[in-house]
Amino acid sequence: MRWFFILMLMATGSYADTVMPTRTLRPGTLITASDLTVRDGVHPGMFDRVSDVVGQEARMALYAGRPIPFDAIGAPAIVNRNQIVPLFFDAGGLSITTEGRALERGGVGDRVRVMNLSSRATLFGFVQEDGSIKVTR
Repeated sequence: MRWFFILMLMATGSYADTVMPTRTLRPGTLITASDLTVRDGVHPGMFDRVSDVVGQEARMALYAGRPIPFDAIGAPAIVNRNQIVPLFFDAGGLSITTEGRALERGGVGDRVRVMNLSSRATLFGFVQEDGSIKVTR
């Protein structure tokens, strides 16, 4: 069955495209269209459209000519390590607002560790679009 699928792909000439960097990108680099190329080939778990990668940030080193895995990039970080950020907690009618220190970098929607500056407790929360952290239980 597997050979049949491969022969069908070869007969139709429809290979999937794979996005690869044209140069080595260090973690934290904002990816632009000039950093990418598209090559023919089937690579499951890798990006196949340039539009999905442009504007994202490299979370790990991306090497030239190697496919880009889904977990290797993410939203650009808007919260940096050791940055003072507003913390918000809202549950069951209780709302708490205070300041905290981010213990790791994160982009919108990322779960990050933060330290409450008044209690010194380590908490987890999600980065919001405005750079604040919505604390979870």
